[in-house]
Amino acid sequence: MNQPLSVTLAQKAGTKTTGAVIAGVFLVLLSMPLLHLLPADHALHVSAYGLTLVGKILCYAIVALALDLVWGYAGMLSLGHGLFFALGGYAMGMYLMRQSAADGLPAFMSFLAWNELPWYWYGTSSFLWALCLVVLVPGLLALVFGFFAFRSRIKGVYFSIMTQALTFAGMLLFFRNETGFGGNNGFTGFTTILGHGVAAPGTRAVLFLCTVLLLAGSLYLGWRLAQSKFGRVLTALRDAENRLMFCGYDPRGFKLFIWVLSAVLCGLAGALYVPQVGIINPSEMSPTNSIEAAVWVALGGRGTLIGPLLGAGVVNGMKSWFTVAFPEYWLFFLGALFIVVTLYLPRGVIDLIKKKGEQ
Repeated sequence: MNQPLSVTLAQKAGTKTTGAVIAGVFLVLLSMPLLHLLPADHALHVSAYGLTLVGKILCYAIVALALDLVWGYAGMLSLGHGLFFALGGYAMGMYLMRQSAADGLPAFMSFLAWNELPWYWYGTSSFLWALCLVVLVPGLLALVFGFFAFRSRIKGVYFSIMTQALTFAGMLLFFRNETGFGGNNGFTGFTTILGHGVAAPGTRAVLFLCTVLLLAGSLYLGWRLAQSKFGRVLTALRDAENRLMFCGYDPRGFKLFIWVLSAVLCGLAGALYVPQVGIINPSEMSPTNSIEAAVWVALGGRGTLIGPLLGAGVVNGMKSWFTVAFPEYWLFFLGALFIVVTLYLPRGVIDLIKKKGEQ
């Protein structure tokens, strides 16, 4: 049955409004690095703290978008995306630690009386090799894990538990000093990147700009996938996998592709997160972080692309305020927020905004 003309026009108007809002937000984000370069006493100057905070939230937004691709569209709830994010961060952190090493060894290795670099540190003084590691390490891990998981037809809550176990195992591994990744403290004390000071205003501006461009590129890629035949197969996979198989489709290849792509996006986000925040440690692999990412997606609205970005921004913005004003109540507030959204906004905040726009 064809939709009434008024409904169609309202949907088109809503789409145009949404596009205009997104374009406006990205214009504001693109202007922030330029405002950061203004003199500190200028009225429009954006402080280093403000730029870093927004840059961190944008990195989290990329993770939320990546999780939305596998959960919102393919129906696979991952509770281990924090592992891929941290692996990308560690890959970039290895390069940054080599840049600040005085005697060829990172400071924590000298403190532990190590005499030479482990074999897996070779080549990390090269920025190009570091970028390769950022993509390859989380991508290959996702490929191997996904191949065996999807081949065994593991799905539902069992898949979620396995991904949570994977990230917890990674956290325990990286906590050990013997693994050569800084133990509890991780990597910090970065000084330069590509010969430029990490804390220099120009470097901060470029890193922030790269984060905005990565977010825009990820959003466009997700939109193209969602509008394609591949996206329709993913939603069919989410809603009726058995029927899809009866139609002659093998779901394993579709699952594996979107799973690996999601992991790579998380790795890239982690690589941009580390030089902006200035630290990476095993706590980024905590299962709690991965669960928080699921909250971002659920709050914003899974399967919408824009919703997870909104959820990541709202939750992390509130977290920055709550952890300063009421640090002991933040987790209670986060849990209550998730319960309220699940009960009263099952499609997320973005659905509420859409309904308000149609009225």
